[in-house]
Amino acid sequence: MANNVGGIDKILRIVIGAALLVWFFVDQGTGFWHYAKLIGIVPLLTGLLGTCPLYSVIGMNTCPRKV
Repeated sequence: MANNVGGIDKILRIVIGAALLVWFFVDQGTGFWHYAKLIGIVPLLTGLLGTCPLYSVIGMNTCPRKV
């Protein structure tokens, strides 16, 4: 898969994903909303890998243009 996640997008994904996962492990709640925080895995992984499958499907790219 080609990289399609650019700088600011990548940083935001990593920060938001990490924050949700930290919140999951710090908060000792139960129920749906507690486990819904695990969705943070998705932006964290897409930020770290630099590729987003949804961006590929809709043809979006936030990487700087390569000359």
